[in-house]
Amino acid sequence: MATSIKLDDHLKTRIHHLAERQRRSAHWIMREAIRDYVDREEKRENFKQEALGSWAIYQKTGRHLSGDEVRGWLQTWGTDKETEIPPCHK
Repeated sequence: MATSIKLDDHLKTRIHHLAERQRRSAHWIMREAIRDYVDREEKRENFKQEALGSWAIYQKTGRHLSGDEVRGWLQTWGTDKETEIPPCHK
């Protein structure tokens, strides 16, 4: 699928200079930039959807862990006394 993008002259110049310095084509630079942006935004959207789902479950059940409980659990990671995640409660 062919797609065209209109870029202002300043951005075009910056892309071409970067491409020259990295010995890449301007097309490669733009493709990588778009791929990185899409990857980042997909992750952001997945995180948001997961958070909204967790919030909906909390609103329905009231079950949760406090920040102190989570911090205490995380502090055991990588130690000889690593623990399982504490159970949620109301």
